[in-house]
Amino acid sequence: MSSPLSLSPRLSRPDWLASPKVFRTEVLAGLVVALALIPEAISFSIIAGVDPAVGLFASFTMAVVISIVGGRKAMISAATGAIALVIAPLNHEYGLGYLIAAVILGGVFQIVLGALGVAKLMRFVPRSVMVGFVNALAILIFMAQIEEMWKVPWPVYPLIVGGLALMVFFPKVTTVVPAPLVSIVILTVITVAAGIAVPTVGDKGELPSSLPVPGLPDVPFTMDTLTTIAPYAFAFALVGLMESLMTAKLVDDITDTHSNKTRESLGQGIANIVTGFFGGMGGCAMIGQTMINVKTSGARTRLSTFLAGTFLMVLCIAFGSVVSDIPMAALVAVMILVSVATFDWHSIQPGTLRRMPIGETTVMVVTVAFVVATHNLAIGVVVGCITAMVIFAKRVAHMAEVTGVVDPDGNQVVYAVTGELFFASSNDLVYQFNYKDDPDDVVIDLSDAHIWDASSVAALDAIETKYQDRGKKVTIIGLNKPSAEMHDKLAGQLTAGH
Repeated sequence: MSSPLSLSPRLSRPDWLASPKVFRTEVLAGLVVALALIPEAISFSIIAGVDPAVGLFASFTMAVVISIVGGRKAMISAATGAIALVIAPLNHEYGLGYLIAAVILGGVFQIVLGALGVAKLMRFVPRSVMVGFVNALAILIFMAQIEEMWKVPWPVYPLIVGGLALMVFFPKVTTVVPAPLVSIVILTVITVAAGIAVPTVGDKGELPSSLPVPGLPDVPFTMDTLTTIAPYAFAFALVGLMESLMTAKLVDDITDTHSNKTRESLGQGIANIVTGFFGGMGGCAMIGQTMINVKTSGARTRLSTFLAGTFLMVLCIAFGSVVSDIPMAALVAVMILVSVATFDWHSIQPGTLRRMPIGETTVMVVTVAFVVATHNLAIGVVVGCITAMVIFAKRVAHMAEVTGVVDPDGNQVVYAVTGELFFASSNDLVYQFNYKDDPDDVVIDLSDAHIWDASSVAALDAIETKYQDRGKKVTIIGLNKPSAEMHDKLAGQLTAGH
């Protein structure tokens, strides 16, 4: 029988050491993601108006830190386009120092929001919004590749087709090595050996030649600086958390595992603070690279995330000249395959659309439309959730019904109210009673109803008042405990003079 001491190392053993196969999968997945991160980080640096090294440093520190403190295993966090769009105006107007300061403050905001339980809001995101989020993301990933296929030398196109073919058919031969990595290596060897002139990673910008050094942002530490960066930092925090939590939920579904969203929120804040002090532009979860890691490469542990950031710096510093020769066509092929794999094709099949309630489909379409139109996943998700709430409220509002039955002797009428009473459904409640012709004794039975808000209590007050003005008595019965507590607390207190 083993002693507790002999069991403790086994209990704390990292999941990436479960088997040589798992370890190999994580290492190779991290390498593929690192290769895909380099041009993305450089592109987002250009959007933000900063040197490519700023975006690459951010991707390095975000991935390494979040692999330790994050709440979702195998999710990739790095510099992103959404974050770049938020902070770009600040950099253009005030300079890099203010951008770095906003990243640090944004990280602080994320920690505060995480501690306040912002992650719990994810339960209010409907499935139709999630489907719209995924589909819009796939569309955006594909659209981002169009620029790399527009007005380029003709060899780019057969290279892309060849890369796609390799990734589709190579797994039929073996899955030991990720097909995207094989595709990138083969296409790079072909273009270099044959001297084919096509756009390469090096064309995106110069790669850094040394590790980032920690330091303070170059800004005056005054109240004016704080008021300048605070709005950008808060927007940064919200966008970063929303994209990260939505991506975490998506990975939960793909891997059939649960993640700690509160820890992820806090981890994003910590990672952005560290990134800011190392001169990075900040970031959040990257859906495209996460899909490469989780769905295409099969990674499931923190090691792949850690190595993605580590390999990124190693490739830039030690193998910069080799990485610079990678044709963009190879990475475009990878991202096209990712976009196809990410899209929920089942959601747009005719059979699915026929069975799905029109409201659900509307929410999905609205989410997709706003994300694609704004290129901002956060805006699309918010608009999608609001649309879902409006449709739900409209649907539930029609479920409140009033049925009146008069006693045979004509001395009493009992109104049975069924359904959910809230601001939308209670508006019409007042008009469903026969105040003029009803007998003097009126009973309103709420056994099959529930009072949700003050609007419903105000509606019941109005009904009582209309009957009392005609000298008739109203008795309300059947209230469940929460409804009774709300009614007792607010009844008679919602009109002027009270």
